[in-house]
Amino acid sequence: MLKKKKTREGAEVPSSSLADIAFLLLVFFLVVTTIDIDTGIGLVLPPPPDPEQPPPEVRERNMLKILMNERGQILINDEQAAVRDVQDRVINFVMNRGADPNLSETPQQAVVSIKTDRQTRYDFYIEMLDEVRGAYRVMYDAEARARGYRDYNQFRDRHGEPNEIRREIPMNISLAEPDPGS
Repeated sequence: MLKKKKTREGAEVPSSSLADIAFLLLVFFLVVTTIDIDTGIGLVLPPPPDPEQPPPEVRERNMLKILMNERGQILINDEQAAVRDVQDRVINFVMNRGADPNLSETPQQAVVSIKTDRQTRYDFYIEMLDEVRGAYRVMYDAEARARGYRDYNQFRDRHGEPNEIRREIPMNISLAEPDPGS
């Protein structure tokens, strides 16, 4: 007796729940994925000026002008400088207290103006802003040490914000708009 060979049907993968599985995976990855959100630069902007009131006068002596071009080259009061020199120049300018007639009269009147070209790379701009803000941080730390504290953080924890050091050495930074043609 000859046995007849049975032909087998091809194996099939059940696909009825494939759409459900794909949907569940999609939902899972949407829920567990974190999305980085660029927060930008954390600056507190002053309130908009009153159109009826003229802007305050700033004497030329009390303004430190920092210009930066698209290649990262820096001019501080029309003198070429390097990024590493910015912090010292800002500290000398702000803390002059009237000693040098070419520098600011008092820390309260000192204004540091940062101006860039339109093509200046963002990382150059941030580096310059960090240097200027770092200079103020060095001044705050030095003033806190002169008052018997370890650093400005310890002084701030004790006295809060705003405090005497911030009133004595205000962070007057002007972020000037680039010229339209540059």
